[in-house]
Amino acid sequence: MNHKKDKNTADDFGAKIQCFVDLCRDRGLRVTPQRLAIYKALVNSDEHPSAEMVYEKVRGSLPTISLDTVNRTLLTFSEIGAAFVVEGSGGARRFDAGLDNHQHFKCVKCNRIIDFHHEPFDDIELPASIDGRFTVSRKTVYVEGLCELCQSH
Repeated sequence: MNHKKDKNTADDFGAKIQCFVDLCRDRGLRVTPQRLAIYKALVNSDEHPSAEMVYEKVRGSLPTISLDTVNRTLLTFSEIGAAFVVEGSGGARRFDAGLDNHQHFKCVKCNRIIDFHHEPFDDIELPASIDGRFTVSRKTVYVEGLCELCQSH
């Protein structure tokens, strides 16, 4: 059900890393070992991880990194368009490096966030009351309910 993991071949992973490096350079950000390790942890995750989850993965290779550094770096990734915050997830902010068209389903029981793609959601039209009044940078669809695992328990 989660298409991100299926798409992460070695070639795809290398291409994502190169796009990230290019994006950082375009935005005037140095590509530090910390930024690269945090981005790799985010891209390799299929959990839409929180800063704490990324921190736990990264500190194995960078034991001196702080949770604050990881959190600030993830927010920087969001600001430059390398990742985004999964809106509406409640609790700790959750991050997603999957920039392809997709939507999110959140299980209200186990809190998993699962990617899905429904093409008609890609270009949702704004209502006339909003269209033209605001500059829209992103439109998302977020669905909540019980996942298949929680329904069976």
